[in-house]
Amino acid sequence: MSRPSPIRRAPAAPKGRAAARLQQATAPEAPAERLHKALASAGLGSRREMEEWIAEGRVQVNGETATLGSKVGPRDIVKVSGRRVYLRFEDTRRTRILIYHKSEGEIVSRDDPKGRATVFDALPKLRGAKWISIGRLDYNTDGLMIFTTSGELANKLMHPRFEVEREYAVRILGELTDEQIQQLLDGVELDDGPAQLQSCFRAGGEGANRWYRVVIKEGRKREVRRIFEHLGFTVSRLTRIRFGPIALPPQLKRGQKTELDDDLVARVLEWAGMKASPRRQTRGVPDKHTRKPRIR
Repeated sequence: MSRPSPIRRAPAAPKGRAAARLQQATAPEAPAERLHKALASAGLGSRREMEEWIAEGRVQVNGETATLGSKVGPRDIVKVSGRRVYLRFEDTRRTRILIYHKSEGEIVSRDDPKGRATVFDALPKLRGAKWISIGRLDYNTDGLMIFTTSGELANKLMHPRFEVEREYAVRILGELTDEQIQQLLDGVELDDGPAQLQSCFRAGGEGANRWYRVVIKEGRKREVRRIFEHLGFTVSRLTRIRFGPIALPPQLKRGQKTELDDDLVARVLEWAGMKASPRRQTRGVPDKHTRKPRIR
């Protein structure tokens, strides 16, 4: 009678869901991350705002009040003003970018005491994150709005030190002379400081109205309108057609939205000097069949 072999056969490798559970259980844990950065990446606000919240004692980690410079990991329980916040870390965080064609008569705010329509009403719901508005548009201004789940990207596009271009189509009553165009390019003095256009081109018109394409590098309240009003012109129509590398697709009608796919998100992040985020399993679907937005 032969003796049993002392060499045991290796167990069969798990397949399907069992393999996925094993991989999840043995995967390395994401490294600890600065608390204010993790909060900003979760879409709660900019990094500076998160630092202010921490300094004010509004943030708790594992039941204790957080301090500036604190780090957190996936196993930590974080609460802001008593409510738990679910953070995302480098190995699981996915940046999403959505563009929306805002209509006149909508406000860029989550709540309005007057009950007016808000752009956030049209956005898809998220779990564990929220849409951050990149810039604002006035109640009477329409055009491109950009939303993202990345607080870092929002800060890169909005902070004045980065001087990100905003391009508008402007309709005014009357016509600018060459001297007036040059004056706007050189700069004018507004109530809150100097302002100037980076470029200004004639774009046609009929009757008493004329269209212009202008570019600014700031996002002050009603800045484009006030620049033209400084020379005595009234802006009768204002549409934002580009913000940084993202242009408003001509086929995206008012009230419609579309989410950028992984390739376009990667290009925007590269443009902003950020590394690409993990790919999503599903991609956003436009309201209607539209071509991809143009990324510079």
